[in-house]
Amino acid sequence: MNDPENPPTTQRKDASAALIGAFWFDGGKGATAMSWADLHELGDARDRPGFPWIHLQREAVGTREFLSGSSGLPDIVCEAMLAAESRPRTTAFDEGIMIDIRGVNLNPEEDTEDMVSLRLWCDGRRVISVRRRRLMAVDDVREAIRRNFAPTTPAELVIMLADGLTVRMGSVISTLDERIDDLEEAVVTAESHELRLQLSAIRREAIGLRRFIGPNREAIQRLVNDPVDWMAQGDRLRLREVADKITRYVEELDSARERAAVVQDELSSKLAERLNKNTYVLSVIAAIFLPLGLLTGLLGINVGGIPGEQWPWSFASVGVGLVVLGFVEYWLLKKLRWI
Repeated sequence: MNDPENPPTTQRKDASAALIGAFWFDGGKGATAMSWADLHELGDARDRPGFPWIHLQREAVGTREFLSGSSGLPDIVCEAMLAAESRPRTTAFDEGIMIDIRGVNLNPEEDTEDMVSLRLWCDGRRVISVRRRRLMAVDDVREAIRRNFAPTTPAELVIMLADGLTVRMGSVISTLDERIDDLEEAVVTAESHELRLQLSAIRREAIGLRRFIGPNREAIQRLVNDPVDWMAQGDRLRLREVADKITRYVEELDSARERAAVVQDELSSKLAERLNKNTYVLSVIAAIFLPLGLLTGLLGINVGGIPGEQWPWSFASVGVGLVVLGFVEYWLLKKLRWI
């Protein structure tokens, strides 16, 4: 069994590299690993107790060949499973259901809001999944298999994968809340430039997570409501719990965005108050020195060589002219509604 946990983004020449992992579940908490050759000999898988799970690398060469050939999936399902861009959704077909759900990206050196996608096909007798980047939820299933707690039905496997993707959102959202708590405490003392950058980063991350987690809830809820005979009532209740958990995460993300906006408003208010205080101090200083400047300006007038310099009332005329000019400026500013 091939297990390339971090496959390259370019297509591989070896078609068998498309297989990340495959298991045959016997329906009794046990599972047996399958090879690439076993998949092509699997057939319809109706004559054996249990069901298979086939987990493929989306960009590998053999994935498209297997989906459109040996798997027998409809062409529209194959294209949806291999599409470069997609949104979380659940789509019902006559043959089965295709589910596209997202999870937070917990791979090293990657952004958590750059969500990872898992696409599933389930028709009640098999589960086929496709991914591009490593998913911790798949590791959870592997660990359950190792401990002999493998899923017993296709519906249970789908629920385990969906819940594994969902539960990891909680730690990321909790970290987001803690960062906002720190910013609320630091708003009094932190430098405004640094604080604004942190607020922008948090709001951007919350928006990115909210963008896909919200549709995730709709996809799971659609799966709960679809009338498929291979999903028992207990399975629907577990899926409903997953949908409720996603709803809570969406509400927490909305709350985080609102809290970040409140902190940003408080920061803007604080900066405005600081600016007003500085402006007031400068205004007081200007008011103190304005008469002194006017007095020194009048006493320092250079009237030598201008007409009327010998007239006894020349200085008084200049003073009166300045007063008139001041009233004209006041009237003009008043008319323009600048004051």
